[in-house]
Amino acid sequence: MKALVLSGGSGTRLRPFSYSMPKQLIPVAGRPVLEHVLHGVRDLGVAEVGIVVGAWSPEIERVVGDGSRLGVRVTYIRQERPLGLAHCVRLGRPFLGDDDFVMYLGDNMLPDGVADIAASFRAERPAAHVVVQKVADPRAFGVAEVAADGTVRRLVEKPRHPRSDLALVGVYFFTAAVHAAVAAVTPGRRGELEITDAIQLLIDRGATVRAAEYGGYWKDTGRIDDVLECNRHLLRGLRTEIAGEVDPLSRLSGPVVVAPGARVVRSLVTGPVIIGPGTLVEDSRIGPDVSLGRDCVLRGTGLAGSIVMDEASISGIDRLHDSLIGRAAVIAPGPGDVRHRLVVGDHTRVEIAA
Repeated sequence: MKALVLSGGSGTRLRPFSYSMPKQLIPVAGRPVLEHVLHGVRDLGVAEVGIVVGAWSPEIERVVGDGSRLGVRVTYIRQERPLGLAHCVRLGRPFLGDDDFVMYLGDNMLPDGVADIAASFRAERPAAHVVVQKVADPRAFGVAEVAADGTVRRLVEKPRHPRSDLALVGVYFFTAAVHAAVAAVTPGRRGELEITDAIQLLIDRGATVRAAEYGGYWKDTGRIDDVLECNRHLLRGLRTEIAGEVDPLSRLSGPVVVAPGARVVRSLVTGPVIIGPGTLVEDSRIGPDVSLGRDCVLRGTGLAGSIVMDEASISGIDRLHDSLIGRAAVIAPGPGDVRHRLVVGDHTRVEIAA
């Protein structure tokens, strides 16, 4: 089995961050989302991975490289414009050949894994096996109507009037039968080649399509609040690891990772917290549910429930919470006294009440 990981798209819901970085590289619990995805693929026993990339290809390639660091072998597949998931499969055909494959959206987090579903697909080999989960509002998703035996009767992309609450979670298993269906579909009402249309064509032609309901944690990290919620969830499994320096005047409680080269000085850290390599935390109260990137500086700061990306600096801000701070951003005090929540893109400077 091979894997096709989709990492194109413009990430409009994650602006301003997606103006300066691909959404798949936003860090969650200390690692880019795409790395979490590739670890999930590797855990399925899949080594050959094609990553579909768009305009952010150079930055993704710089982080992922040839995949060897993550235990996979990566081939990059360029998509000039985001024309739909089925279009990605068309582009991936030379890489995929006639092998079975798993298609995985590069901004979806399923930390509990889908190994059991992959095993069912390998054993039964339907033309397609989709992963679904019940959602409160299916209108924002591809929706599956599923029979009692797990057979998919119908798929609809973002229906105005859903007839099911089972949403496609962004992981699909296919045999080579899907390629003929993908080649036959035409753009849908959104102007894209929809993978739901291709799977529906398989159903209409009499092929077996099955669905498996996923019982684990799933988050589409397409919005700021989803990124922060996912960070909180993943940090629950953190284990303490102190490789950096913690001075005698600091106190750590709960699970805390202090990476090599990081320093904690006269500070209170309440886990779960990740302090990235080379980062300085001084005279601050950090946590819980905080991930700090590489080479950050936090002085005189109170921070909880937040992600701070590489090389950001925060000083003199006492009540910062539920925030996402971009790379090399600078947050400094200004007049006033309020509680703060920030969404700050890369290379920004903000002055707020101390």
